[in-house]
Amino acid sequence: MTAQTTDEALARLLQEGRTRAAVIDPHHVALWDALATATEGGKRFRPGLVTATHEALGGTRGAAAAEVGAAVELLHTAFVIHDDVIDGDHLRRGRPNVSGIFRAQARAAGAGADQVGGYGLTAAILAGDLALAAAVRAVATCGAPAAVVHGLLDLFDTALHTTASGELADVRLSMGVADTSLAESLAMEEQKTSAYSFALPLQAGAVLADAEAAIIVRLGEAGRTMGIAFQLIDDLIGVFGDPSRSGKSATSDLRTRKQTPLLVHARSTPQWEQVRSYVGRDLDPDELAEVRRLLMSSGSRRFVEDLAEEHLAAARAVVAELGISLELLDGVTTRPPVLVDGREVAA
Repeated sequence: MTAQTTDEALARLLQEGRTRAAVIDPHHVALWDALATATEGGKRFRPGLVTATHEALGGTRGAAAAEVGAAVELLHTAFVIHDDVIDGDHLRRGRPNVSGIFRAQARAAGAGADQVGGYGLTAAILAGDLALAAAVRAVATCGAPAAVVHGLLDLFDTALHTTASGELADVRLSMGVADTSLAESLAMEEQKTSAYSFALPLQAGAVLADAEAAIIVRLGEAGRTMGIAFQLIDDLIGVFGDPSRSGKSATSDLRTRKQTPLLVHARSTPQWEQVRSYVGRDLDPDELAEVRRLLMSSGSRRFVEDLAEEHLAAARAVVAELGISLELLDGVTTRPPVLVDGREVAA
């Protein structure tokens, strides 16, 4: 392996995909172009966790760590693309996502409304599938010894199964056939985010460094705790965030009735009867401002902030004890700058 950074490894993997696609069909190349675009703009903290953990634990397989880091980023991209399909979103980070790009292409070609929508969804599903396959292939060919590769593939397989379970639970709970408990909501959040975003990269870096089994287990526990905190913060951004800065809709979670701890807590407060009238439909700016005010006055926002802070502190303590740099996660706080502050929400 010649790639020394995850960005170099990721660029090479994407180019290899384009090259294979060019032999088949130019429209297939466009699919890889859209996939490459979907990888842009992220903070790359997941691959950063792979390499940081590998280095902190004395690993010597830098090239393989870069390959596995790129694979984790591709896995993340695949989940993001498929998540947008599930949520019916056509924008990501403030610009058209894969389905949005191909919807625009179909519209420009003169397709009807149904064909436009179908083409966009088809492209997104296929792009996500290609990213998943490329991620697994990258791990299998990362250049580490066979036993290490086998261990890495087990980690990726566990992350895939766990995340799929979390995504399904997210949609199932959103159907509203029964009230969701806080325990159910947190379990869904742990499965949906923790396994692939934190436990996987931390443990993958440790496996590459030939770490002891006990350390790998502890990193998995820390990753799961950190992932819950991260998802709780993402839930806050999903309602209180500034879309122009976060690239994330501030109404999608409410429109799709996501049973986040924010909404679960709100259901237990006197403000719920008012809050529920804003759930399950599109909101205009004034309505969004009002539901934000209600979620603050009910104490639900503060409850989620405190819960995230508890999980962050617990996870950081374990990671710091093992000597792994926390600089990658300095931006993971309960009050990120993309959040609208209290004064603006109440205005």
